[in-house]
Amino acid sequence: MLAFILRRLLQSVVVMLVVALIAFLIFRYVGDPIVSMVGVDTRLEDQEIMRERLGLNDPFYVQFWTFLSNALRGEFGISYRLQQPVLRLIAERLPATLELAVVSATLALVVGVLMGIFTALKSRSFLSGVVMTLSLVGVSLPTFLIGIGLIYVFAVELQWLPSNGRGATVSLGWWRTGFLTESGLRSLILPAITLSLFQMTLIMRLVRAEMMEVLRSDYIRFARARGLPDRIINFRHALKNTLVPVITITGLQLGSVIAFAIVTETVFQWPGVGSLFINSVQAVDVPVMATYLMFIAFVFVVINLVVDVLYYLVDPRLRADGRSGGH
Repeated sequence: MLAFILRRLLQSVVVMLVVALIAFLIFRYVGDPIVSMVGVDTRLEDQEIMRERLGLNDPFYVQFWTFLSNALRGEFGISYRLQQPVLRLIAERLPATLELAVVSATLALVVGVLMGIFTALKSRSFLSGVVMTLSLVGVSLPTFLIGIGLIYVFAVELQWLPSNGRGATVSLGWWRTGFLTESGLRSLILPAITLSLFQMTLIMRLVRAEMMEVLRSDYIRFARARGLPDRIINFRHALKNTLVPVITITGLQLGSVIAFAIVTETVFQWPGVGSLFINSVQAVDVPVMATYLMFIAFVFVVINLVVDVLYYLVDPRLRADGRSGGH
């Protein structure tokens, strides 16, 4: 187990180094940072002095090492557009994105798994057919169109929920949360449903397909022949084996909830990291763009590591291979 985790950690470090290199190349070679930081009337001599002070005349490997060292200390430079430290900007908007992602991922996982189990066990029922038909909507329609449709129905026509913004928030130290206010919870409903719908339908269809395949296997037929109750067969034997391939796909999809929250945050004007990235792209704010790239890569690396460990714990074949490899 320890050797397995160490191998995955080493792979994660390599991935982060590659992403850091890409982020550094964006940071260093997409536009001239000096031009973005000074005015048009700044003399060339002053620009050269600033370039030397920032180390932009150093060799490539020296600049990259400086970039890595600063990143490990949490120093990602100053935003060209807002003239504030990038880490502070990310920290201010991160709670909004994480709360939206957590609610969306939980909704997608719970509803997706339950609906997948239901449509697998009741595959020939009318209600199962209706659910499968409706699931095509979540898979086929783009996220921004789903969001606009929900805004039109629930915010414009019915006027039940707000169409944009985060609502009132409460400070818990440096964390600002909307979970503790009514307007914050109401503002979270539409974007959470919009962000979770694609992941929910994907998880549901994956669980359904895997569980139906497991239910047709020989050991399930043998369990039925022994007279075991359907509840034990379905949830102790079939569901456990269904989760083995589902864990990997589900983990990656839940990671993409954070990575691809950009569209949802833009549609609902949600003040998260995704909307900050969109504004930075429009203004060519390179430090924010590079930091966002490293942040998303870190999220995926952590999720992949957790998924690998869960996969190792759930699948006994991996543990057997690890023991045989050790011998």
